[in-house]
Amino acid sequence: MAGRNGLFVPGPTNIPDRVLRAMVVPMEDHRSPKFPKLTLECLAGLKKVFKTTTGTPFIFPSSGTGCWEAALTNCLSPGDMVLVSRFGQFSHLWIDMCHRLGFEAQVLECEWGEGAPVDRYRAALAADTGHKIKAVLVTHNETATGVTSDVAAIRRVMDETGHPAFLMVDAVSSLASIDFRMDEWKVDVCVSGSQKGLMMPAGLGITCVSEKALEARRSSAKQPRCYFDYLDMLAQNKNGYFPYTPALPLLYGLKEALIALEEEGLENVFKRHAYLAGGVRAAVQEGWKLNVCAKKPEWYSDTVSAVVVPEGFDAAKVIDRAFRRYNLSLGAGLSKVAGKVFRIGHLGDCNELMLMSAIGGAELAMIDCGLPIEPGSGIAAAQRYWRAHEARASGTTGGM
Repeated sequence: MAGRNGLFVPGPTNIPDRVLRAMVVPMEDHRSPKFPKLTLECLAGLKKVFKTTTGTPFIFPSSGTGCWEAALTNCLSPGDMVLVSRFGQFSHLWIDMCHRLGFEAQVLECEWGEGAPVDRYRAALAADTGHKIKAVLVTHNETATGVTSDVAAIRRVMDETGHPAFLMVDAVSSLASIDFRMDEWKVDVCVSGSQKGLMMPAGLGITCVSEKALEARRSSAKQPRCYFDYLDMLAQNKNGYFPYTPALPLLYGLKEALIALEEEGLENVFKRHAYLAGGVRAAVQEGWKLNVCAKKPEWYSDTVSAVVVPEGFDAAKVIDRAFRRYNLSLGAGLSKVAGKVFRIGHLGDCNELMLMSAIGGAELAMIDCGLPIEPGSGIAAAQRYWRAHEARASGTTGGM
């Protein structure tokens, strides 16, 4: 099929050409005297993205799932209890990992489309007077439902109740796209990956760890771990090396992606994502007269919109039609929302014209599948939104 595939899943995302070029490098000796410069530049750039001066970033050759495991096994001991809410497929999978690793999980069940239930976290922490809960887990942006939760509010209730548990945050589909503040929110472990807001191929597990979490690994955590050991990474990273062979081309790509983010300005990156998301939601709600999965505006995600198809229609058929007929990749509904939603990813290296193709292609596919959508309605609504709003502060320029 002529032309490029329209990639609008919520990860992996589109990779800027400059990042692709940066990864085309010959292999080199990762124990050479010059190699540490690359490592240390990447780690320094990540500290800015995490908004931390005190946290320690680590780069694992893995996906974000590996960093989930690292968080649990480096900070906890066998049988420890975690407090966690389930409101989508990825929060569910982290809970599943807790069970499979032998931890006890106190699960706050939520309707899919809601965010992390702050008041229920408060009640559970207040009731835990013996501090049996050792870690509080929250998914910042639930990719399956297009829901963003208030991590700062979770930290506030932990402080209000005086609870000493670790705060662990999944920011896989929010880091470098939605505001995240490691130090201000006193996050102990943040988990992410290379293939979303960092505009990279999948393959790097990106995480940042507080000194409190590192001290737990040194002194109290008894859970077995090997490949994902923070202390092994710490010992080698301080000199710019890794305890095993790193993913060399990806590190060069990461360095370039971090430069691009700094050139645009992280706050402008957040503004751009909010602006683009607003246009997509206008297409869905005002143009197509459909709903997003997120139940309230306070939970709307700026990186992915899960579009709910009307009852009696199958979202999987829309996704299939979009791909087979129009070479457009839309995100599938997962688990409880399979067949009920399709997802439009609007994160990473993305702009208005790129999203116009996603909206137009989704319209074509929905109409082909019999949905009562007026041709051009979503595109027109998005155009009206974007013409009425600004993507970034005046006087700034993008760096993509």
